[in-house]
Amino acid sequence: MEHPTVAILGAGSLGEIFARGLLRAGWSTDDIVLVSRRADRAYDLETATGISSVTSLTAGAAGRDVVLVAVKPKDVPSVVAEIGPVLIPSQVLVSFAAGVELAALQAALPGQPIIRAMPNTPAAVDLGMTALALGDSVSADNVTTARAVLGAVGETIELPEDLLDAVTAVSGTGPAYVFLLAEAMIEAAVGEGLSHQAAERLVHQTIRGSGELLIQSDLSAFRLRGQVTSPGGTTAAAMHVLEEGGFRALVSDAVVAAADRSRELGKNAGEQ
Repeated sequence: MEHPTVAILGAGSLGEIFARGLLRAGWSTDDIVLVSRRADRAYDLETATGISSVTSLTAGAAGRDVVLVAVKPKDVPSVVAEIGPVLIPSQVLVSFAAGVELAALQAALPGQPIIRAMPNTPAAVDLGMTALALGDSVSADNVTTARAVLGAVGETIELPEDLLDAVTAVSGTGPAYVFLLAEAMIEAAVGEGLSHQAAERLVHQTIRGSGELLIQSDLSAFRLRGQVTSPGGTTAAAMHVLEEGGFRALVSDAVVAAADRSRELGKNAGEQ
């Protein structure tokens, strides 16, 4: 199977996750190029992955079917301005930058097929979730090409652009919520006398199994929770503490704060 060629502009953690994921999915090292502004980082990545890693944005972007922009929102305007002259209409630009709107990208690159995407870090184990919003010049073939790349490390979903800040707050930031919950559960388990090793095994597998059950079951999260929560039992006691402590409100506030920050990052990038 012939894979779309890919340039990954920005060799931070997310860029590296996608590069390694594409290799696992069958892309060859010749199909991918990584771009890092730092020569030492480019060298380290090329040594570790075998993927050509360069410091020139234009050299990386030129001729690649899909150009992933995986830089910080504040850096997007300068990156887009630099690669614009080498892009051609058959290439698809996919921006991972939180909050940077399609309108700003399309104004900088008129007529270029552009997709905004919000992935998350479980892509590192091929269980990522990436939401897509399509620009005005994107064709069905462009979508197929982009989804081939983004879907190599998990699932994709197409949504209106005005929901992407919410996506950022839920699935983009979501892994951190789960990891914080794991930390808290492990600390509490150790406080109850378990060894750290035993606590980690118990918590990690519990979270893993609960997530898989949620996916495979026909029941909602509410119904699954009800199955565990016997009246007057241990789970009921725990749920009472969480509800009384404002657990739901805290999660809601966290999601709102993340969504607001996503909008703020996009606004700041647009003002530069």
